[in-house]
Amino acid sequence: MACISDFHHNAYHYATLFNYINMDISSMNDSAISLQTLGITNDTIHYQLPPTELHKTILQKKQGVTVDSGAIAIRTGEFTGRSPMDRFIVKDAISEDKVWWGSVNIPFSPEKFDALEAKIVAYCNVVDELYVRDAYACADNNHRMNIRVINEYPWSNMFAYNMFLRPTKEEIKRFEPEWTIINMPGFMADANVDGTRQHNFAILNFSKKLILIGGTGYTGEIKKGIFSALNFILPVYKDTLPMHCSANVGKEGDTAIFFGLSGTGKTTLSTDPERKLIGDDEHGWTKEHTIFNFEGGCYAKVINLSETKEPEIYNAIRKGAILENVVINPDSSVDFSDTSITQNTRVSYPIHHIQNLQDASIGKHPKNIFFLTADAFGVLPPISKLTPSQAAYHFISGYTAKVAGTEAGVKEPIPSFSACFGAPFMPLHPAKYAEMLIKKMNAAKVNVWLVNTGWTGGPYGVGTRMKLEYTRAMIRAALNGDLGLYSYDTYHIHSVFGVAQPRECPGVPTSVLSPRATWNDDEAYYTTAFKLSNAFRENFKKFEAYANEEIRRGGPQRYAF
Repeated sequence: MACISDFHHNAYHYATLFNYINMDISSMNDSAISLQTLGITNDTIHYQLPPTELHKTILQKKQGVTVDSGAIAIRTGEFTGRSPMDRFIVKDAISEDKVWWGSVNIPFSPEKFDALEAKIVAYCNVVDELYVRDAYACADNNHRMNIRVINEYPWSNMFAYNMFLRPTKEEIKRFEPEWTIINMPGFMADANVDGTRQHNFAILNFSKKLILIGGTGYTGEIKKGIFSALNFILPVYKDTLPMHCSANVGKEGDTAIFFGLSGTGKTTLSTDPERKLIGDDEHGWTKEHTIFNFEGGCYAKVINLSETKEPEIYNAIRKGAILENVVINPDSSVDFSDTSITQNTRVSYPIHHIQNLQDASIGKHPKNIFFLTADAFGVLPPISKLTPSQAAYHFISGYTAKVAGTEAGVKEPIPSFSACFGAPFMPLHPAKYAEMLIKKMNAAKVNVWLVNTGWTGGPYGVGTRMKLEYTRAMIRAALNGDLGLYSYDTYHIHSVFGVAQPRECPGVPTSVLSPRATWNDDEAYYTTAFKLSNAFRENFKKFEAYANEEIRRGGPQRYAF
C-alpha cells in the first residue's frame, strides 16, 4: 500500500500529494466554516464532506485502497494503537482537585499547553488543506455534547463521521461546538521544549474544552479523547455513570451491558441477531435509569474475523467502513488472520451498518451485567454469578490477561488489571465510578456475571480458547433465566475465587462449566489459580483505603504462594 506509512514527516515541511479537485465548500453547507476564533486562517477548509467524497479523496491522495467489500483500507503509520504514556490532562483550577493524578492521568501545565496549541495552530495554517466536521456525542439529548473535529487527513475525518453522532442539516445551520479536537498526525512535538514525553501526544484541557492530538495517525485517539472528557464531566456535573461497555436490548425491553477490555468480546457478544444493539463501546447510565450510547458508530477489532462466527460485523464492512492496518491480498480481499502489521487490526463503521438497532440508541436500566475477561491462565469459570460485593471488587479490578506475542518480552500469560475496565480513560479515582455502579446496581436489582472468554483446559499455550458458541449459549441462558435460582444443587462455589459457577447450562457440556475439570492435573490447576488469586490481591492493595469491608470481602481467598 504505497505511501500510507510515509505520512509522519517533520511538522512544518509536510505537503499533501494532491490538491482536492473542484470542491465548492459552500455547496456542502449553507455557509463556509470559519476557524479564525482558534487562530486558524487556512483558506482551504473542506467542511462536512460526506463519506463518499472522503473515500474518493483518500484514493486520489493514495492514502488508502478500496477492498473487495467496498470499504476503504488505510494504514495509521507509526502508531497502530493508543499510546497511554503520551496522554495528558492539563492541571488547572477545574481539574486540580478532582482528577486522580498519576501514571494514568499525567499532569500537563497550562503554560506548556498554550505554547503547544500556538504551534499546532501555526501548523494548521501551513498544511495544504483541513477537513472539518461538526458532530456530537451522547444519544440522550439531556447529555448531548457538540464537537468540532479538525483533521489533517481525510480518513481521520471519515472516522469522525463514522464514530460520532451525525447532526441533521437543520442542526448544522445552528451548530455551536462545545468541545474542539485538533488532530494533526503530521505535527511532531519537541519533547525537550513542549513538555511531552516524545513526539506524539493527546492532551485534554477542560478549561478550554480543547483536545490536541499530534504525532500519531491512530484514529482511536480521537474517540477516546472525547470518552475521557465525558468520564470527567458526566459523574461530576450530571450524576451519570460513564461506562466502557457495550449494550443491547431484548425483545421484552430488557437491557444487558457488557464491560470488558480490548479483545474480550464486547463488540462480538453485544452484536446479537436476537437482540437490538444500543452500542458497542461507550455508554452512560443516567439517574433516570436509562442507558444511552455515546457514539454513532462501532470500532471493532477484526483479527481472525469470519462471516460464520461474526456475520453482523463482517457484513458491516462495506462502503463507508474504514479498515485499519489490515493486510490486503492481491485480489483485494482482506486477510483477517494476518497480524504482520499489528494485532490491533480494526474497522470503524457508522452504527446503521448494523441492521438490528435499538431506536434512538437508548435503553432502560439493565437487568443483567456481564464482566468479560480473557483469562489466559485458564482458571476462571466460563461463567459465574457474582454477589454485589464481588461485582464491586471485580469492577474495580478490571482483570484480563496479556498473552505471549502481544508485547515485546511477554513469554507467558501476564495478569493485566485496568480499573473499571477502562482505567486509561478514567480521570477520576476508580472508587468514584465503583460507588456509582454499586448504587445503580442495587437500585436496578441487576444480575452480575463474570464471563471468561479466554482459555480452558490449561493456560495459553496448553489449553484452547473458549468456543464462541459456548460463550454465546451461556450468555443467552443468563439473559433468559435458564441458569436456575441460586442453590447448592444448581451452583458450585469456586474454592479459590469464591464465585458461584452453574452446574448446568443449555448448549454447553457440563465439563466445560468447571475449569478444574478441563485440566488433566489438579495440582497444576490450583497452583495456577492461587497464582492468579494473589495477583488480584496484590493489585487491589492500591484501592483498599477507598474500599469498605464489604467490597474487600468480594475478592479471592488469601493464599501465600
